Amino acid sequence: MTEADHPHATVEIWTDGGARPNPGPGGWAAILRFKTAERELSGYEPETTNNRMELTAAIMALEALKRPCRVILHTDSEYLRNGMERWVKGWVRNNWRNSAKEPVANMALWQRLLAAAKPHEIEWRWVRGHAGDAMNERADRLATAARERGAQLSSSESQ
Repeated sequence: MTEADHPHATVEIWTDGGARPNPGPGGWAAILRFKTAERELSGYEPETTNNRMELTAAIMALEALKRPCRVILHTDSEYLRNGMERWVKGWVRNNWRNSAKEPVANMALWQRLLAAAKPHEIEWRWVRGHAGDAMNERADRLATAARERGAQLSSSESQ
């Protein structure tokens, strides 16, 4: 099926997230592109992890979509991509237990991501981080800026 024949709009999304130190203050970002329109989203959490910020970026991007879409989601997080493409079916089947029979880490975020992904047809594309992909680098800068702004606000509020 060609893009022109596809029943849903195609939206490209680039996501990134991180914490410094890990765990510590974190930021996430997503860039959504539909045809020539772009939208940037970003946010901050005072105490989080890299993985939680990667998941949050994808969740916020997918929750921002107003109708079912074909989505190409670019991420430099193998945790996010592998979770959605390989691990989540087993987790659900095993009542949110991993292969060691322990509760899945970040379960609430994975469940929220599954719900956000459900109406869409998503292709999860992994890109190597910090390797020159312009949109991945842009998402990284947005996530870093959100973390730095949030940390600055938090420190000024505590003084």
